[in-house]
Amino acid sequence: MRVLVVEDDESLLRIIRDIFQGESFVTDVAETGDDGYYLAEQGIHDLIVLDVMLPGMTGIEIVKRLRARSVMTPIILLTAKDALADRVAGLDAGADDYVTKPFAVSELLARSRAVLRRQGTIGQEGDLTGGPIRLSPSARAAYCGEAELHLTAKEFELLEFFLCHKDRILTREQIFDRVWGFESEAVSNAVDAYVHLLRKKLASHGAETCLRTVRGVGYMFRGDPDVQ
Repeated sequence: MRVLVVEDDESLLRIIRDIFQGESFVTDVAETGDDGYYLAEQGIHDLIVLDVMLPGMTGIEIVKRLRARSVMTPIILLTAKDALADRVAGLDAGADDYVTKPFAVSELLARSRAVLRRQGTIGQEGDLTGGPIRLSPSARAAYCGEAELHLTAKEFELLEFFLCHKDRILTREQIFDRVWGFESEAVSNAVDAYVHLLRKKLASHGAETCLRTVRGVGYMFRGDPDVQ
């Protein structure tokens, strides 16, 4: 899974990054509101941890702009202990939860898991599911029913992204940025090639209809493949 952390305190930013990397999250970071908003609006993250007080655009402004653009990535705000007005404003703007500074590592992780469960992104055991597919990020294992899917690293990341955003159309650009990264020199047709490979492995277990092509746009993973 992939998290974006936006925090202008460099030492705290490193701490939060290390917390999520220790939980096997791919972690992107930004130290200003403007940079954070640019990364967040790409729609490639599963969670955003966002400080309220930032240079440039504030955390509240970022939440408002993202929700206005229908970017519904779960957001946890980081606020000062006595900043009740910021917490209320952030929740009213569309944030999903908040953590007050200073915070315990266990609290941040627990609130992150709770937000992802409420969004339907992960199950109680931290697994990802869609139709007959189940994926365990911690074990780097994927299954179709009881059968294990033997996926390459890129195929696993691709399936993980689809399951985190099932029933949503994902553009080729979003998929490329999520799986290969903004700075990747991979060829432009890598997305189509890997979707083809993933679909073949799903087809070998009768689950190819889960992964739909949206002509001219990208792809969508159907959480219930039997619904037309």
